[in-house]
Amino acid sequence: MLATAPASGPWTPSFGPWTILAAPAEPFGVEIHGLHGEQPAPADYLHDVLLAPAHREAMLAWIDRVGLVVCLDVRTAHPSYQDVRGRSSRGRLSQGEYYHHDGCSGPTKPRVVEIRCPHQAIERRVATAVAPFPDTVYAMLRALPASIAGLPEIAGHRARLSDDGGLPRETWDTVQGVVTRAVRRELDAESARAYFRDVDAVVRAYRAPWRMGESRLIANANPGVTMQHRRAYLEPHEGGRPSGHLVKRWPAEVLE
Repeated sequence: MLATAPASGPWTPSFGPWTILAAPAEPFGVEIHGLHGEQPAPADYLHDVLLAPAHREAMLAWIDRVGLVVCLDVRTAHPSYQDVRGRSSRGRLSQGEYYHHDGCSGPTKPRVVEIRCPHQAIERRVATAVAPFPDTVYAMLRALPASIAGLPEIAGHRARLSDDGGLPRETWDTVQGVVTRAVRRELDAESARAYFRDVDAVVRAYRAPWRMGESRLIANANPGVTMQHRRAYLEPHEGGRPSGHLVKRWPAEVLE
């Protein structure tokens, strides 16, 4: 049953004359199914209400706290979206198939990443996994096959999993990079994809099928909850099957 406010209670922002129709996402986050008010909500409720200048900072702060806000059936043709770059092949994983923050190769990371499935003729068959960071790092270490877990550059980090303090904060990115490079080097493409499906299960990633008109707003780099995401093949990638496309943007920076 939908509620007019999600479980985050006092952190739920106010949106003028409308209240949100929301439900908890599984296993975390919030799904917005639309807006309720005395007058009909606009079809592009994401831009005309949630990210309108009067509400934008409150909305971004809410994403900071919740980690993932999914907006369903948004009808928009906003010009700020760009096609998602990178393609996968049967023989090699693309960079987008590894857990990552957007902007990790630059000096700053965007506050929020929005990934969107536009209304289109072909359904999106490839999932997008979203999970909390650094939980992704711990899951990557725990899900490693024995042949990689025992490598000298990894064994020491695995040994610290049982420590009360765990991995020091300053090592999270480094450890993730070490594990990713080892997986790329030691496993063939489909074995690596199977490994990351195991990681998804360990970390309890959000990877619901894409729905037309859906936007996922992901906390990417902020003082609150920080997430990572990846392109996730939930079955062997054999190629030749059409799949709908996604678009992306960094709303905090693009709409500023």
